[in-house]
Amino acid sequence: MTREPRPAALIAMWPEAFAQQFDEERIGRLESLVELVTPGPIGDLDDASLSEELARVEVLVTSWGSPRLTAERLARMPALRAVFHCAGTVRAITTDAFWDRGITITSAADANAIPVAEFTFASIVLADKRAQFLAREPLAHRTEDWRTRLVTDGYSNLGRTIGVVGFSRIGRRVVALLRQLEGVQILVADPHVEVETIAAAGATLTALDELLRRVDVLSLHAPELPETRHMIAAAELALLRDGATVVNTARGSLIDTDALIAECVSGRLDAVLDVTEPEPLPVDSPLYRLPNVSITPHIAGSLGSETRRMSDAALDELARWTLDLPLESEVVLADLGVSA
Repeated sequence: MTREPRPAALIAMWPEAFAQQFDEERIGRLESLVELVTPGPIGDLDDASLSEELARVEVLVTSWGSPRLTAERLARMPALRAVFHCAGTVRAITTDAFWDRGITITSAADANAIPVAEFTFASIVLADKRAQFLAREPLAHRTEDWRTRLVTDGYSNLGRTIGVVGFSRIGRRVVALLRQLEGVQILVADPHVEVETIAAAGATLTALDELLRRVDVLSLHAPELPETRHMIAAAELALLRDGATVVNTARGSLIDTDALIAECVSGRLDAVLDVTEPEPLPVDSPLYRLPNVSITPHIAGSLGSETRRMSDAALDELARWTLDLPLESEVVLADLGVSA
């Protein structure tokens, strides 16, 4: 049974995010766990008319578009004890004042990792057949030499060496999916993971420079941190073999865009990018026009019905919290030093 009375709660997110993530069934489940102080989502925690409601709030249910929990906003919520985030990283909403208050917060990042890993795996499989690039050549399949062009070892998923940078919640899922490919060798670079852990997953822990020299495909899954900014720059890209493909479904800042442009313009490397720096790229970026580059608008993460999987994860955590059970996806300040 849940605590009685139910804790007072507020939904703080973009209205469109709430409409996408909470259907009638999920709203009903939320209302069974908490007492909502307002019937719908609130995007403005500075609204003076909400003072009485905010003073009662013990629980926030957040997602995309949630206001940053600054000291001033937290002061209006003296009873706040927990935040259940229906999306991935909590970096955008947490502050020093938040952590100083000792408020519990959970993330649905594990649920969001599922579609990102699926998208990454599909991108790698297609890139090894050069599908994304051939699709940009509307007459490629009509030319007389199209079959001759395909008679090469460059179009294959058999026996590939694939490098995964970052054995994150997404990186480890990607490794698991890649093991379906026959003869694949998976190399992982991550300074925070033990060799035995990587080996148990069916991969080989490898120093980044060595990994870069050996792979056919480089897939990035490191968090966005000051020390990971441009971790793949000109020197690192130069280590990749001719014809290698760079896949980035993590954060655009991991790659030095100018260095990547130079390599792709030369035709030496291919790139499959779901994220870029800046995002979006300027309309005149050469990357849009290169035949060996595929760019999608940051769609690897949860979209459509996938977003409700994140809501379910957050509601599961809320249910555990109301029952004083251990939480499964609580985020603590120390986590932010090594994760997204």
